[in-house]
Amino acid sequence: MRDLAAIFKAYDVRGRVPEDLDEDLSRRIGAAFVTEVAQPDGADAVVVGHDMRASSPGLSAAFADGARDAGADVVAIGLCATDELYFASGRAGLPAAMFTASHNPAGDNGIKLCRAGAAGISADTGLTAIRDRVCDGGRPAAGIRRGGRTHWDVLPEYADHLRTLAPIVGRSLEIVVDAGNGMAGLTVPAALADPALTVVPLYFELDGSFPNHQANPLDPTNLEDLQEAVVRQGADLGLAFDGDADRCFAVDERGTPVSPSAVTSLIAVRLLAREPGVRIIHNVITSRAVPETVRRHGGVPVRTKVGHSLIKAAMAQHDAAFGGEHSGHYYFRDFWYADSGMLAARHLLGALAESDKPLSRVVADYEPYHASGEHNLEVADTAEVLERVATEYAVDGGVEVDRLDGVTVSGPGWWFNVRASNTEPLLRLNVEGDTRATMMQIRDDVLSLVRS
Repeated sequence: MRDLAAIFKAYDVRGRVPEDLDEDLSRRIGAAFVTEVAQPDGADAVVVGHDMRASSPGLSAAFADGARDAGADVVAIGLCATDELYFASGRAGLPAAMFTASHNPAGDNGIKLCRAGAAGISADTGLTAIRDRVCDGGRPAAGIRRGGRTHWDVLPEYADHLRTLAPIVGRSLEIVVDAGNGMAGLTVPAALADPALTVVPLYFELDGSFPNHQANPLDPTNLEDLQEAVVRQGADLGLAFDGDADRCFAVDERGTPVSPSAVTSLIAVRLLAREPGVRIIHNVITSRAVPETVRRHGGVPVRTKVGHSLIKAAMAQHDAAFGGEHSGHYYFRDFWYADSGMLAARHLLGALAESDKPLSRVVADYEPYHASGEHNLEVADTAEVLERVATEYAVDGGVEVDRLDGVTVSGPGWWFNVRASNTEPLLRLNVEGDTRATMMQIRDDVLSLVRS
């Protein structure tokens, strides 16, 4: 038996194909998912979708076979974006499985699982139990009725739902969209088919080998083609999506990247105008401009840990209207508390269409501080280093140290957060300052401390 602990991560299953994840294992995970999650929740069917990777059709079909062996009917939605799968789970009220490795290299694949209504599943809320059942070799009992299989073309309903939630009204816009050969190449033509929008496509061909660049907009090098195309076209903005199109990133009319924290603030302001006083979720590494903006517009900011399932749970716990992460994930109450990069894109486009200003000026008020970007640091013992950082800064009476997620230290005109990655043996450092010089000084000090 292979080491399943290596591929069952904090929020999903992910690994190399076929070394870590193959069709036999996928079949067994499908059966375990039905036995551990779907049936105890009262669901008699599961939704299954997949991305454009070469291994995804076979892995998802094997998972579906395992689910059917365990007695569940399967609703297959085929090629889809992850937020499209969440829509299907929410609309149908069924648990679901999405086969994707998101922005990982072409040789990887994985499974994102959710309960009915797109409710997140993490290691603490079901993933570990599924893993343990697979490890124990548990198979469905003999004599169980084998489930059936149906197909659902969900894309038109998904696109209509997004248009209803975030209509785009106002001036016409020309936008460049870089799909990175990922699932946005399928969903953008439907979800952004608005009279006010002219879409200039980049890399819309579905190709899980990623022939042009990796589908990871967090890496600045993967935005270069989009930036150049926006300037060349004289477009109003550019959008980039990751491989499974659940995260959205933007560049303005000058080709300058727009901070996801600024996008979070912009969408929060739009939703607060519709529903004053609501709660807005932000995590520990979003800009402090986000809670300041939320308060200024009459909302209630709620600070949380970093992490997909944690944010989803916090959204439901606080009945928050919206939540944003600096990683480009955006969560919406009217989307079953799930994240949707495409819905975030429509809100951003709607805000720009309603304004007579260029995007750079629309977001200027939401980016008053200077951020370092995320630095990933390999260390031998993450817990020891975090404790050392906290101890070093706690002796300074002029700073505040908190441990909501890793170690966050706040001083006059600056803050930083160091936390252990949920998915890799790394420490992640984020720094923000009132001035660029302050940010760089704090960044260098913390890097020196960690590396020493």
